[in-house]
Amino acid sequence: MIPPLNPLLLRLPAYLQEKANAQREAALASGRPVHDFGIGDPREPTPAFIREALRNAVPEVSQYPSIAGTSALRKAISGYLRRRFALDLDPEREILPCAGAKEALFHLPLIALHPERPLCWYPDPAYPVYERAILFAGGTPRTLPLRAERNFLPDLDAVSAAEWKRTSMVFDCYPHNPTGAGAPRPHHEKLLGLAREHGFLVVCDEPYVDLYVGAPPHGALQVGRENLVAVHSLSKRSGMTGYRSGFIAGDPRILRALREARANFGVASQSFVQAAAVAAWSDDAHVEERRKIFAAKRAVLLSHLRKIGLSVGGEGAFYLWVRVPQGETSESYAARLAERNILVVPGTAFGAEGAGFIRLAMVPTLPDCEAAVAAWPA
Repeated sequence: MIPPLNPLLLRLPAYLQEKANAQREAALASGRPVHDFGIGDPREPTPAFIREALRNAVPEVSQYPSIAGTSALRKAISGYLRRRFALDLDPEREILPCAGAKEALFHLPLIALHPERPLCWYPDPAYPVYERAILFAGGTPRTLPLRAERNFLPDLDAVSAAEWKRTSMVFDCYPHNPTGAGAPRPHHEKLLGLAREHGFLVVCDEPYVDLYVGAPPHGALQVGRENLVAVHSLSKRSGMTGYRSGFIAGDPRILRALREARANFGVASQSFVQAAAVAAWSDDAHVEERRKIFAAKRAVLLSHLRKIGLSVGGEGAFYLWVRVPQGETSESYAARLAERNILVVPGTAFGAEGAGFIRLAMVPTLPDCEAAVAAWPA
């Protein structure tokens, strides 16, 4: 007899990142240059002052970190929110560090899902962790379609009042992964109004809110905090994907429950990572430099894609959401690009509404983006 496993594991396809890693390994084996636009893992070095802060904070004696994080980190996050969004959040009651946004997003349904309100909504297309978090928590996932004709915004009126009353939580993400679309403030005003009316939690995933083109986007916390938490990350903002550091902020009632529940998960960030995070959240100059780098990459890629007649959606994050040429599918065009060692993700990897698109993560260096353009099939 072998022990039974959760049957959900057998139903889920391989996770997006693992599939992309396998594709990259196959491309590297060819011996030709690889232009990897697959996973959102930037190649630029983590700023030196952040690395130095981490090294200086490694202690002689290693001890368990607190789930609540250090006071210095919560205060640094509060300072960031004040500078960036003109918000005054209580570092003790309204801010909680986390080990990266993905960890926080995955655990949130374990806390917020009520068995009498099994519905949990997430956008389609979307980051795969939303659906999987809902499924592992035992919820009923429902999608909010995002389509080009609506500027990749959900039609909240399409959900009935009866369904909202059976809803525990809604995942929201702007600037959006994978489309790069932004959301106007009225979107969040309406969503938060529904949450207050019907009693569900809104989870706003905002890891790309500092990687913008043009005017800086608003944050959902500027609309309100009741029935809402926002999740932020240093992975893309500061080039710290390997550090696994972010924060959750918002409704103090939810934050209090999170602090108690997360002690069961054992997901406190290491003290030396927290020290590096303090340095990162306290500085805005390095983020401005990163925006310039991504803008240069965007200009190179957009110019070429438009020259060959491909339409591109989205205005934020560091993704390009590209409609495939006529006669191609998401999969066939991604495969054709892979023959040139240009690695992208088919839009269908993010949900049914991704059909007809591919996603490019602008993570290769600027010279590599230029080389990829030269190798791109006409």
